Amino acid sequence: MRIRIVGAGAMGRGIAQWAAVAGHTVELCDVRTEAVTEATGFVRSMLDRAVQKGRMSATDAAAALDRLVPLDDPWTEGPDVGLVIEAVREDLATKAEVFGRLEQVLPASAVFATNTSSLSVTRIAAALKDPARLAGLHFFNPVPLMRIVEVVPGAATRPDIPPLLSDLVEGCGHRAVTVADTPGFLINHAGRGLVTEALALLEETVSDPAGIDRIARDVLGLRMGPFELMDLTGLDVTAAVIDSIWDGFRHEDRLRPSYLTPNRVAAGLHGRKTGRGWFAYGPEAPAPQAEAPVVGDANRPVHVFACGPAPDGDAAALREALAAAGATVESGPEPSGEALVLVPVWGTTVASAVAAHRLPAGRTFGVDPLPAAGRRRVLAVTPAAEPAAARDARAVLARAADGGAPFAVSVVRDTAGSVAQRLLASVVSVSASIAERALATPADIDLAVTTGLGYPVGPLAWGDRIGAARMLELHRALHATTGDPRHRPTRWVTERASLGLTLTDPGTSPADCVTGTTA
Repeated sequence: MRIRIVGAGAMGRGIAQWAAVAGHTVELCDVRTEAVTEATGFVRSMLDRAVQKGRMSATDAAAALDRLVPLDDPWTEGPDVGLVIEAVREDLATKAEVFGRLEQVLPASAVFATNTSSLSVTRIAAALKDPARLAGLHFFNPVPLMRIVEVVPGAATRPDIPPLLSDLVEGCGHRAVTVADTPGFLINHAGRGLVTEALALLEETVSDPAGIDRIARDVLGLRMGPFELMDLTGLDVTAAVIDSIWDGFRHEDRLRPSYLTPNRVAAGLHGRKTGRGWFAYGPEAPAPQAEAPVVGDANRPVHVFACGPAPDGDAAALREALAAAGATVESGPEPSGEALVLVPVWGTTVASAVAAHRLPAGRTFGVDPLPAAGRRRVLAVTPAAEPAAARDARAVLARAADGGAPFAVSVVRDTAGSVAQRLLASVVSVSASIAERALATPADIDLAVTTGLGYPVGPLAWGDRIGAARMLELHRALHATTGDPRHRPTRWVTERASLGLTLTDPGTSPADCVTGTTA
């Protein structure tokens, strides 16, 4: 296919490299001719690097460069052009003007695609004489490495265009997901679950950015914590996306922004690109502060108290793990006068367990029962905790069985569900709301998130690992404990837990019941 790419910036040149390497003839153009020259040089350097690293042959690299055709004028007639991909700045009027001019010089058979990341595909198409020919084709930077593309049909897009674009993307070695024309499309929308909840935890001073990131990495298995991720993306970009999606979904509680970001953006604390965001960067930046060493009495007896939804399994697992590590675990119905009381909490607080069961406030602590992806446990302390008892509890939790490496133990402020549960619940909940609105299929949601955001597992499959019924318990407990509508259970999780279905099961739709053939 002959593809014309309008816009030779970072996205345009990446798309050009991707398409040319895949065997397509690519016309690359920009209103600035020097931008085309720079982009062509950049693509050449990327291909040379690929050859040097043995990722492609010199012959294939030369052939790809031969298929890259610089154009002096974006409005050149192109009778053989089958597809246009626009990658100009994120401005509705600019994009509409580009497509309006292209409509005058390219054949009616040419499909138009916009790489917009935040604008309505339908509104861009509305300016055309034939809005049916345009769809969204949202790539991620760097295009050759980010192997996922969102195909976004507008309200008027011809039905044959999305599968055509999906086939093109898949034929070029990337994965394609078809998503609805809604704010944030799919990946940016799904990504709000992690960062908005992390900011909410910081607002509540449950832990600091470094502490939340450690738990996200070591308990949930994320490659980067949410604050590291915001610094990499740029807090200015992250804040704009958060606000755009929040406004676009008419202030949906699950997507609520934080008051923390506007002042940081105004102060220029954008992350790596400015040298300072949530963390400091550069040669003169101080080294990250190490975690405090474990200094308590690891031999102090502990009593594991079971409470909350489905408590017995969590308490039994913690007792067994601590006993295997050589800790003194009491077996009586009540804790002794010196014992630490450890409460596995699931969507609730330690404070509520203290009040409901008359536990000793100074030496009762919460433990997150989520199975850790790494060797980290999380200890929750209330304002009534005795510091010496908290140090001892941390030392007990650090113990490992069979002479293995000790666990790292994060100490956080008591909150409903603790840190990892809150983050996971939000990730699952936001993606479940995408599924229940039919903005994308469950399979595409999980594919897009694992490929585009690098999560260890898709959010709906992640919920299935926990279990739909247990996820519903978590959402209900968070909602009941906090009263915050951001935690209210989704219909998607509630129905599937009630019916014994998995969260990844698309289920039966009304249309399935009135179409098809009968035996």
